Amino acid sequence: MAGRSSGAPPREFEGPESGLVVMGRIVGAFGVQGWLKVNPFTESPEGLARFDRWIVRTRAGWQEMSLEDFAVHSKGPVAKLAGCDDRDAADAMRGADVAVMRAAMGDADKGQLYRVDLVGLEVVDATGTVLGRVEGFFDTGETGVMVVSGTRERMIPFIPEYVKAVDRKAGRVTVDWKADYDA
Repeated sequence: MAGRSSGAPPREFEGPESGLVVMGRIVGAFGVQGWLKVNPFTESPEGLARFDRWIVRTRAGWQEMSLEDFAVHSKGPVAKLAGCDDRDAADAMRGADVAVMRAAMGDADKGQLYRVDLVGLEVVDATGTVLGRVEGFFDTGETGVMVVSGTRERMIPFIPEYVKAVDRKAGRVTVDWKADYDA
């Protein structure tokens, strides 16, 4: 486990909740020294490790917590947060969402994108017909699914076969989606 310096104690998050991106969830305790099992929503299990400050939705509300250590074990990633020093404290955090500030994520690399940046974009089919707006995403195993809300809710697999273009500057996602797919 790669150690980091001891971080600041947890403190109440005072920023806008709209600036947060949920990147994972705490699923339980790991050991007796306050380590946490984490289910990351990132592409790789190590995705959360690059953020020194996590914003965790505890029973007391959003709390900023310093990441002291992070490791990927055979059963998944684990993290040690400042102020979470024993198994009872770790158990109390079970089910808590883990977020980071969108600004801390920086720009996506060329050819990459952050799903959060697509939320709210208009979705059109190949003929230019507006299907709705991106409401969000969820994963089904290996495939991400884009939820599109319009006159009806559509769930479009986020794969090249269906998603043909993403133009963030124009605010548009173009898909190859036919009306009979909705039946």
